[in-house]
Amino acid sequence: MKQKNILILASCVVAFSACNKKAGDVEIKTEEQKVSYAIGQEIGRGMKAQGINVDVDVLRMSINDALAGKESRLKPEEMQEAMMNMRKKMVEERKQKAEENKTSGAKYLEENKAKEGVKVTESGLQYKVLKEGEGAQPKESDTVKVHYKGTLIDGTEFDSSYSRNEPAEFGVGQVIRGWVEGLQLMKVGSKYQFFIPSDLAYGPQGRPSIPPNSVLIFEVELLDIVKEEKK
Repeated sequence: MKQKNILILASCVVAFSACNKKAGDVEIKTEEQKVSYAIGQEIGRGMKAQGINVDVDVLRMSINDALAGKESRLKPEEMQEAMMNMRKKMVEERKQKAEENKTSGAKYLEENKAKEGVKVTESGLQYKVLKEGEGAQPKESDTVKVHYKGTLIDGTEFDSSYSRNEPAEFGVGQVIRGWVEGLQLMKVGSKYQFFIPSDLAYGPQGRPSIPPNSVLIFEVELLDIVKEEKK
């Protein structure tokens, strides 16, 4: 979620809330309350992932002032300067984090490739066979069904089909480059571990739950190659 959208939605959520009640006093019963809470969760997680820190009490006060038609407690130029400083700080912190991840990721991959069972492809993808299957190997044009878990090198889990209790289906050619290559090494029934350099993953852009220049580790089970139903 983009920073601008997060800030706009954050304002909407506070506006939806009962201004004279604390969040803990509200029972979530109605559909509107459920929607409000769901939006709040999405925004809160997005703000946390992007490192946006706000004073919730001041944010609520500001919304209340605006809804009541009160004069702003800050001048327009003061607010504009505060927002600019926040964005500048976020950009600087992101650049610093990207450089740190690039260094730590390179060190991790250098050490990891020497471990028993780890193989390295020409592109730099590292993989380890946890279980070798006996089925067919998918092509880039195929659709596959997989179970997987993704973590950062510090063990932080950012995605898992196991947690959702449902395998994922997608086109082999529609995912990150490390997956495109790795899946085509596997046979149906296999379970592999991928160690994916950032340039074969999300690079310096990252994702809300994936910091820039992150090396990604996946455990992947190739369950099936999905056949198209004939009409």
